[in-house]
Amino acid sequence: MLVSLALVFLFGSFFGSLLQKLKLPGLLGMLIAGIVLGPSVLNVLDESLLSLSDNLRRIALVVILMRAGLSLNAGDLKKAGRPALLLCFVPAAFEIAGMLIVAPVLLSVSLLDAAILGTVIAAVSPAVIVPKMIKLQEEGYGSANRIPQMLLAGASVDDIFVIVLFTIATDIALGGTASWATLLNVPISVVSGIAAGGATGALLSVFFAKVHVRDTAKVLILLSVSFLLLGAEQAVKAYVPFSALLAVMSCGMALLRFRPPVARRLAVKFSKLWVGAEVVLFVLVGAGLDASYALQAGGAVVALIAAVLVFRMIGVAVCVVGTHLSVRERLFCMIAYIPKATVQAAIGALPLSMGLACGNIVLTVAVVSILITAPLGSFLIDRTYKRLLPHDREN
Repeated sequence: MLVSLALVFLFGSFFGSLLQKLKLPGLLGMLIAGIVLGPSVLNVLDESLLSLSDNLRRIALVVILMRAGLSLNAGDLKKAGRPALLLCFVPAAFEIAGMLIVAPVLLSVSLLDAAILGTVIAAVSPAVIVPKMIKLQEEGYGSANRIPQMLLAGASVDDIFVIVLFTIATDIALGGTASWATLLNVPISVVSGIAAGGATGALLSVFFAKVHVRDTAKVLILLSVSFLLLGAEQAVKAYVPFSALLAVMSCGMALLRFRPPVARRLAVKFSKLWVGAEVVLFVLVGAGLDASYALQAGGAVVALIAAVLVFRMIGVAVCVVGTHLSVRERLFCMIAYIPKATVQAAIGALPLSMGLACGNIVLTVAVVSILITAPLGSFLIDRTYKRLLPHDREN
């Protein structure tokens, strides 16, 4: 497994740097490295590493969400207001609706299969969006109207909403039933996650004030607490819906509120950790993809993804209606909500493992959506933010 880890870091870093030199998103190079190293091409990665892939990807997500929390001021988020709340579910709902309209025509699937497809595809990728929005905050773009904070919050909650709908759709497909009580899991997960994370962050701020430890030790403590929150999610999910990933981010936000100097120093530490975590995340996502599915997909799947992205962008436009955002800023928000990767990689294969008839097509569309939207969204964000968003000095 150590040799496989070395290949992940070396090839991921090399391909990422190569693509950046070609003025393309580095994550595309990491995805390509994963596909090349994975079972689809060279098949040189150890099975023991691939079996840990899900946990390693979750660790990478913890790093980037904690970094986001340490950079996300609750006051700024509150000022973002209604659009931040709507971005949590409206764009995903529009995309699922688009899938229900378009998928039966292009792929000849049933409405239920289209619903399952929509709930897999509709999630935006925090792994792509979060580091981009943090970069915007650091460089001072879009800060006047809290655009990075608004998109950070929406991308973090969007996944919970979509995963709950996916659970409902697959339960129906397996012969079960859905109820309004199931939908209540979404707000309960959000509230419980924020509350648990906020309380944890407040306690840690008191601990750090009373007990002197080095910043490196603080990073280890935050990572350990984050892993415990992930474990708590699994332990209590049968009783109380709980979003551990939201708890991780709100823990960082609470620490920023109560101990700003400490939070800012730790944010720098987590930024350095993300350099390695990003490679692990996207190389393993690439290694988990079956390239043969993408090759077999054909133009219909590509056309489907393009069509539902239009619905998603309309949903984002609806969220910012009535705000003070300029046309350029609204266009940027629409572009920023394009990338997909993490949720699609995590649940794209589940319908197939459940034995559902739509399993192959769901996995195919999930694979193609990652390959198209993750690099495309990343590329467009990098190329447009300086043109579309005002800099602090302009305000």
